[in-house]
Amino acid sequence: MNREYFKHYSHELGRDMESLVFGHAGQPILVFPTSMGRFFEYEDAGMIRALWNKIDQGSLQVFCVDGVDGESWYNKSVHPGARIWRHVRYERYIVNEFLPFLKWKNWAPQIAVTGCSFGGYHALNFSLRHPDVVSACVTMSGSFDIKSFLDGYYDDNVYFNNPPDYLPNMSDDWFLTRLRQMKIVLGTSDWDMCLDANIKMSGMLHAKSIPHWLDIYNDNSKHDWPLWQRMAAKYF
Repeated sequence: MNREYFKHYSHELGRDMESLVFGHAGQPILVFPTSMGRFFEYEDAGMIRALWNKIDQGSLQVFCVDGVDGESWYNKSVHPGARIWRHVRYERYIVNEFLPFLKWKNWAPQIAVTGCSFGGYHALNFSLRHPDVVSACVTMSGSFDIKSFLDGYYDDNVYFNNPPDYLPNMSDDWFLTRLRQMKIVLGTSDWDMCLDANIKMSGMLHAKSIPHWLDIYNDNSKHDWPLWQRMAAKYF
């Protein structure tokens, strides 16, 4: 199986950003790491192994991007406004720098986006905000409300990056038409600490007539990598 490591300087973030790419062709999948996770986490946690055959056969090409959660949501040493602004710059890095790199590697017109746990937040938020480039969004035990990271601080950047706030108010046909064509999966389990968040998000999507699959594993699976390995093999 093809495996490539990359390091590029990000002008949006003002520092080097690293990534791993697995596979040589197929549907491109952009993977966001979990809370404060790194670009190598998906491989280390057995997720690439769960998709090995499809990657090796050229059905999937997986792009594992680095994260900056430690500089944004979890950075208690700076003002909450600076935390959300760092996330805004991170999204600009994805759109303006990482996606052009991905497109250079894989010419597919649209991408799939995925993430586990807090990576599920990144995946869903990015997909809701950029439905013109995302054809599928798969969240695994996702958590979607970020207000708890900001100590009560609130501004437009918070609103427009918090799906439980902006999704119920979404009325723009440009977004809704594209979201209704997107494949959206909310994977969770009966013992998942994020079960309630997924049920609530499903209700918000349903209220906007956005088709999706709320898939609840009723087998006592917990919020951890063994569950997400099974989900990856199932959804992709």
